[in-house]
Amino acid sequence: MKSRLPFQILYEDRDLIVIDKPAGLLTTHTRAKETNTAEEWLNDYVRKGQRRSRLHVWLVHRLDRETSGLLMFAKSEAVADYFRSDWNSLTEKTYVARVEGELSEESGVFESYLRDDERTMKVHSVANPSDGKFARTEWHRLSVGRGTTLVEVQLKTGRKNQIRVHFSEAGHPVVGDAKYGAKRGGALCLRAVRLKFLHPHSKKWIEVSAPSKHPIFEA
Repeated sequence: MKSRLPFQILYEDRDLIVIDKPAGLLTTHTRAKETNTAEEWLNDYVRKGQRRSRLHVWLVHRLDRETSGLLMFAKSEAVADYFRSDWNSLTEKTYVARVEGELSEESGVFESYLRDDERTMKVHSVANPSDGKFARTEWHRLSVGRGTTLVEVQLKTGRKNQIRVHFSEAGHPVVGDAKYGAKRGGALCLRAVRLKFLHPHSKKWIEVSAPSKHPIFEA
């Protein structure tokens, strides 16, 4: 069995596990088939170190490697399918991001059609709806200081790099996001802080929050 988990489990029942993923840890393996991923750590956790065990977790959604915060896994394929069938209606995800520049508006909405460019390995908005997937990002300002703005963001769609792309294209890239034009270096200042979901069995809404103490909240 692996050593102590490199993250905290914030919610667990017979159907689900929600963890606080640290920045730098992959959600799942890529083409390089890394084994140091949140998924592999949890597979070992549910197997309790029994190598012959067939128990494992199912991927429901993802967080970018450098994004920290709440990440959900299912304990059965049926539960995974339940969430995948209508993710946007069954869940509500809230992020906090620190972006470059001081936003004068108190709140705003970004809407566009996003396309993943395999050549550049980046996501960008496209004019023709048929060339991309609709994405809606709602945000409101929390605080301003030292040339940055702390914003709370609610995703109404779950597209790859959605928050990073929308703020970058608005001229306010997420601090630390060199991939999308950030001038300030350091860690990516993007964190999934709240996850609300309609439980597959109880049919009750459950809300899980990440620990509030985190470097992203410090200007």
